[in-house]
Amino acid sequence: MLKNGDCLALLMHGQLIPGPHSQGKMGHGLLRYGSYPIAAVIDREHAGQTSTDVTGIPGDVPIVATIDEAIQLGANTIIPGIAPPGGILPSNWSDELIHGLLAGCNLINGLHKPMVDDPMYASALQEDRWIWDVRVEPPGLRSGTGAAAAIDIPRVLTVGTDMAIGKMTVSLECDRAAKRLGYASEFLATGQIGICISGKGVPLDAVRVDFAPGSIEQLVMDAAHDKDVLWIEGQGSVLHPASTAWLALIRGAVPTHLILCHRAGQETLARVPSVRIPPLKDVISLFETVACAGGALTRPTTVGIAVNTSMLTDEEARDYLANVTNETGLPATDPVRYGAAELVHAVFSNR
Repeated sequence: MLKNGDCLALLMHGQLIPGPHSQGKMGHGLLRYGSYPIAAVIDREHAGQTSTDVTGIPGDVPIVATIDEAIQLGANTIIPGIAPPGGILPSNWSDELIHGLLAGCNLINGLHKPMVDDPMYASALQEDRWIWDVRVEPPGLRSGTGAAAAIDIPRVLTVGTDMAIGKMTVSLECDRAAKRLGYASEFLATGQIGICISGKGVPLDAVRVDFAPGSIEQLVMDAAHDKDVLWIEGQGSVLHPASTAWLALIRGAVPTHLILCHRAGQETLARVPSVRIPPLKDVISLFETVACAGGALTRPTTVGIAVNTSMLTDEEARDYLANVTNETGLPATDPVRYGAAELVHAVFSNR
């Protein structure tokens, strides 16, 4: 929906600070990887600062308290910069979104409840403006057949020890690194944040379960032409009691390679602390065994561990990564901190 000349405002009250319990994944993803200009972040708690001051993400986007201030800075498209559990808009944010629509803004909705047909929002939409509901099931769905297994290029799926642990970030960093190394590479978005960044993809959690593997299969098949490698954005975790999307990705993409994503020092699931994270070698074995269906399908190769070390000093991070390599026998890196070239090389040296 976005076009040249559009400029974003990220609505993020109270969710701008990154961390395992932050709901600001949408905003953080767009600040780091978005291709469209961002006029302002709207967050009453940090108004007067910049996005870099609060998040450490390069860009220095001004933080303001209101939508009106964001519009004065050039914003014409509002997006709630959050990805809360259940995908539900905070109840006290509706009035702000309606105010923005009445002022002539577009609206990008990455949450579960559609807004384009909601009279509350539709009646406020001005002429020649639009609402884009990102989480909409694509047309023409079909059941999965395993056809992606016939594609003769690496299909790299990011998997994780938890939800919200960096799978999209790692896939994007690997795609960038692969392109810098001269490969014809593509990032395949499977969630609302990745779709807003790349402009296309499958919002997997909006797809009926019977068609979920088939939707990913079609995404992979359509993207494979003239490519050297595909980086498939992972979702959820095999360890999480609320997560199922990871299985549709494994069945639909039939990955040749896996990259395990983990947060340094995390021992339990962030939102279900009663569930402990097993040793990383056991998690790797579990994902690979499920992916090959106990031997019925081809077993993917886990080529590396991507670790979020943002809470550590450089010395602590390097020690932690060395310990992970010693534990698993696999290369370990923080792709945001140290780049993803090592992971790209690991994929192409394990074909």
